[in-house]
Amino acid sequence: MAIQDIRLFGDPVLRTPAAPVVDFDKELRTLVRDLTDTMRDAPGAGLAAPQIGVSLRVFTWWVDGELGHLINPDLRLSDEQQDGDEGCLSIPGLVADTPRALRVVARGFDQHGEPVTIEGSQLLARCIQHETDHLDGILFIDRLDRAARKEALKAIRSAEWAGLPGPIVKVSPHPTRGTGQ
Repeated sequence: MAIQDIRLFGDPVLRTPAAPVVDFDKELRTLVRDLTDTMRDAPGAGLAAPQIGVSLRVFTWWVDGELGHLINPDLRLSDEQQDGDEGCLSIPGLVADTPRALRVVARGFDQHGEPVTIEGSQLLARCIQHETDHLDGILFIDRLDRAARKEALKAIRSAEWAGLPGPIVKVSPHPTRGTGQ
């Protein structure tokens, strides 16, 4: 079990779009295992790689007893909307009524590079959208209307954890295209 530190609101990695995974190797399988262990320990319904300081397009979920992961997701969202409470492990203690698509079809890959399609509604759809947002540098508070976002930011500023120094940024072992890493 490899529980990792979860990055908190204010850490730049949470606002940076993640790079696509290009190598489906042992290091990627370790990342998926670390995400799963960290998410379940937290506990949370989902966790994206940027939340543990790794800027790659990978996330895990644990919804209604179903454990899974998705790499390089591409989402198709229903026009029908849902509102519901949403929180985030990177913004401890904050929950807000957040609009999302009611259903999602997510295509991507598993940790071995095999194509997968995940179809979900309600909570699973919300989780997949939330975690994919993390991969795009978007936080759930960005989905709130102006008044609700203002209240959320006020709550974050007064939170006990606000302003605490975060852990040192971890660098992914996976090369990314065009960055020379």
